[in-house]
Amino acid sequence: MAVYAHDKIVPDQKSVVAKKKQVAEMFDSIAGSYDFLNRFLSAGIDKSWRKKAIRELKSVHPKLILDVATGTGDLAIIACKILKPEKISGIDISEGMLDRGRKKIEILKLGDKIELLHGDSETINFDNSSFDAITVAFGVRNFENLEKGLAEMLRVLKPGGKISILECTTPRMFLLKGFYNFYMRTVAPGFGKLFARNKQAYDYLNKSVQAFPDRENFIKIMDKAGFIQTYYKSLSWGICCIYCGSK
Repeated sequence: MAVYAHDKIVPDQKSVVAKKKQVAEMFDSIAGSYDFLNRFLSAGIDKSWRKKAIRELKSVHPKLILDVATGTGDLAIIACKILKPEKISGIDISEGMLDRGRKKIEILKLGDKIELLHGDSETINFDNSSFDAITVAFGVRNFENLEKGLAEMLRVLKPGGKISILECTTPRMFLLKGFYNFYMRTVAPGFGKLFARNKQAYDYLNKSVQAFPDRENFIKIMDKAGFIQTYYKSLSWGICCIYCGSK
């Protein structure tokens, strides 16, 4: 399998620990402030991005959904409200994030609809063709091996099923790109240090976004993995993209 530039981007470049473990530890450390910083740093627009990504799945009327890199369960909760499936299974490698998500689900009384499980995107613990739809929000950048993660998601997706991936991208408009790069390199890490006591996590966010093979490049990787009818939609002048594909 190919290795991409972002596969090598890790929270701590000096550490000999594998990316997967570093990412899990990083998210454990910022779990308490993750939701707040998401809202704050995106000015709340990340919620509308999630809703748009979920609406791309309406055409397949999914009953069983897998939310990969579910984090605190934001996307799973929105999917439950919009798509009204029978069951959503969310997996993540960070127990700290999962604990936060389980508390939210308990408060919302959605425990009969959503289950959050400790799980690895590259070795998904479900049978072949288990799900009608798969969602990922801001997670594929964190895969240790992108192609392996995509192959696993394709494996557990039913024929006729659809995947919707939401991911940060770098804007192409010159002026916006300059402002965006300043924001991601300076402002976001500054607030990460202030609120999450972890500047390194938001430095990693910027570096992983810059290295990620976005737009047409990521669609080619999805095609290579075996997805069909692939496409992407750019959101908010190119700050974010939705990537979709079917099996």
